[in-house]
Amino acid sequence: MLFAVLAIRERVIPATQTGPDAPDEVLVTAAIAGDGLAFRYLFDRYGTSVRRYVHDLLRDASLADEATQEVFVRAHARLDKLAKRDRVLPFLFGIARNVHLEKRRALKKARKHDSLSPADRDEDGGGGPPALVANGPSPEDSLLGNEADQVLGKALAGLREDRRAALLLRIDHGLGYPEIAETMGWSLAKVKNEIHRARLQLREALAGYMGGEA
Repeated sequence: MLFAVLAIRERVIPATQTGPDAPDEVLVTAAIAGDGLAFRYLFDRYGTSVRRYVHDLLRDASLADEATQEVFVRAHARLDKLAKRDRVLPFLFGIARNVHLEKRRALKKARKHDSLSPADRDEDGGGGPPALVANGPSPEDSLLGNEADQVLGKALAGLREDRRAALLLRIDHGLGYPEIAETMGWSLAKVKNEIHRARLQLREALAGYMGGEA
C-alpha cells in the first residue's frame, strides 16, 4: 500500500547498486535521487521500530498501521530536508510524533462529536501497553504477565504525553539523549530532566505493585 502511493508520486523509479546493507546516508542520497528501492530498504530497516513507537503512543493497532504508512509517505516527501543523512531514525520518530499528535486530536474531535461517555473518552484506554513477555507458559505466569501489562500501561498513561514519548524513545528504542533532543525538538538539558522525571513518576506509580515504597 505504501509503495503504491509512492509510485504514483514518481513516474520513474530507477534502481541503483545500493543494497539492503548500505549505510543510511547512501540510501537516503539514492532515495532523494529517485531510487524507490533505496527507500524500500529504509522502510524495511526502520518500519518495525516506527510502527512499535506509534502503537505505544496510540495504543491501537489499526491506528498504528495507518500512522506508520503516513510517517513514511511524509518522510519520502521530506528526505531532501534531512541535513544529517545518517540520522534517519530520529528524523522518522520526529515525523511519527507529529502524526501521533494529529491522530490524537482527530480522535478527541470525533469522540466529542459522537458524545461518548467520560469512560469512553479516556484517550489512553484500550490497545494495551508496550508488550511485556511472560516468563513461562503456565496459567499463573500468563495471569501475572497480563497484570503486569495492565499496571505498566496505567503507569505510562499517567505520564504527560510528551514526557511519555521521550521516555519510550529512551527505554524502548534505545535512543541517546542527543537523538531524543533532535526528535522532540528539545534542548539536551530538557531531555535529561524530562526523562528523569518520567522515571521517578513510573517508579512511584509502580512502587505498590513491585512491593516497594514511593
